[in-house]
Amino acid sequence: MDVISIGLLGLGTVGSGVVKIIENHQDKLMHQIGCPVKVKKVLVKDIHKERNVQIDKELLTVNPDDILEDSEIDVVIEVMGGIDETKGYLLKALKNKKNVVTANKDLMALHGNQLLTEATSNGCDLFYEASVAGGIPILRGLVEGLASDRITKMMGIVNGTTNFILTKMNKFGSPYEEVLKEAQQLGFAEADPSADVEGLDAARKMAILSTLGFSMPIDLSDVKVEGITGITEEDISYSKKLGYTMKLIGIASRNGEKVEVSVQPALLTETHPLASVNDEYNAVYVYGEAVGETMFYGPGAGSLPTATAVVSDVVGVMKNMRLGVTGNSAISPQYKKSLKTPSEIHAKYFVRLHVKDEVGVFANITSIFSEHGVSFEKILQMPIKEHELAEIVVITHNATLKGFEDILNKLKEYEMVREVKSTYRVEGE
Repeated sequence: MDVISIGLLGLGTVGSGVVKIIENHQDKLMHQIGCPVKVKKVLVKDIHKERNVQIDKELLTVNPDDILEDSEIDVVIEVMGGIDETKGYLLKALKNKKNVVTANKDLMALHGNQLLTEATSNGCDLFYEASVAGGIPILRGLVEGLASDRITKMMGIVNGTTNFILTKMNKFGSPYEEVLKEAQQLGFAEADPSADVEGLDAARKMAILSTLGFSMPIDLSDVKVEGITGITEEDISYSKKLGYTMKLIGIASRNGEKVEVSVQPALLTETHPLASVNDEYNAVYVYGEAVGETMFYGPGAGSLPTATAVVSDVVGVMKNMRLGVTGNSAISPQYKKSLKTPSEIHAKYFVRLHVKDEVGVFANITSIFSEHGVSFEKILQMPIKEHELAEIVVITHNATLKGFEDILNKLKEYEMVREVKSTYRVEGE
């Protein structure tokens, strides 16, 4: 093989990074795979647009078939985003026996199984390391580095936008709306940040992670999702007083053959390694039966970190091409999907209540918890004098999700409880 030709779908932030790395790291790529790598064609929306990467305009095209139907192109790299149209392009590339590398978490979370099946049936590779946690090699770590182990739990900070916002709220006590505006000005948050702050972006990544980590076909609809828009400065303040740090955490856990996958704001003990992951950085904490605890940490987004993951996948494809083993990397899930019920999910919880400041109220609240077999680990109680109310904050011992939901319903029915202000899961102990 004299040269390996690349077709690039998209030339935005990540696509520009891919071009730069391929150009600047030719010696490294030559050493890895034994032949040159060249970008033959790039699909763009506007050929004449000014870009932050130097590229011959002869390589640019607005016609996807210039890449998908070119028999000389060996690998298609997709960094254009989108779902339906992009899925059509990748299916066509695979049918035309082209290996595919994608950074598209939305596409892989929704249609990954179909694309992987198509890749295998056509003897092609489909790699997607950059779809989760940017430059962190977490998928390769799960599939290769921990292949012999049995993963029991994964906890991750997998969205840089929300981690940046919560870092500022934790450090400076700033209100959510103020920090969101700062994140938008700095380019960490989109003009419409809903996919990030409502937890959907993280949920897509956790669906991909749990499918690989548990070898079980987890769909996006299986992920219970809650975002950060309801977090207040009071919640942050109380969590710090009690020795915790608030983070948006993706949780995937397995007990026996049953799994739970969720994304939600959670209180982490300040000594847990994830609690010190700040700003736009990502990290995934993995528990294995044999290896114990490991953590993958690094930049979760950005042009060059994400492009590095893309090009690393390209190197993997090229090595398989030279060995003649493309199409063998996708492994079908080993287990049928089996999700935990609310009665099988166990956790500690943070609860903040406003109650009438009268004798006997706290005792009655305690009895509501104890009726469901739940006791308190930590308690704060303060009067709110101007309203003749008291604020009660508790951290519970372990409870089932079903039991905790029943407790919340009873609290809301109790006439002495003015409002259940907030509840959060507690992790990391």
